[in-house]
Amino acid sequence: MSVLLDTNALMAPAQFRIDLFDELRLLLGSFEPLVLEDAVKELTGISSGSGRDSAAARYGLALAEKCTIVNLDEPVHGGVDDQVIAYADKTRCYVVTNDRHLRKALLARGIGVISMRKQKRLELIQS
Repeated sequence: MSVLLDTNALMAPAQFRIDLFDELRLLLGSFEPLVLEDAVKELTGISSGSGRDSAAARYGLALAEKCTIVNLDEPVHGGVDDQVIAYADKTRCYVVTNDRHLRKALLARGIGVISMRKQKRLELIQS
């Protein structure tokens, strides 16, 4: 089972003190974590600052090293969220995100979403 992690999903473990990969194992069993190359670039940009977000982004970059980095075959105009939607729509993988708008767009396309519940555990949502 392939699972695409978006930028905020990679930052969440540092912000909420959860073990993302253990939570995914509990929820799905075995899985292959994926991350878009542009999400890694986004984390790199955030990590160059200071404060909580930059520290969380640095932690997210360390987690991204444990994932398979993927790219879209065709360019997608828009931001990383648009790329997440395009990749998930094409591959039908689950997406881990806490972004409300992205979650809504994915569910509207029938794509399974995994998000945090009560900042403590992950939950699978399907349309």
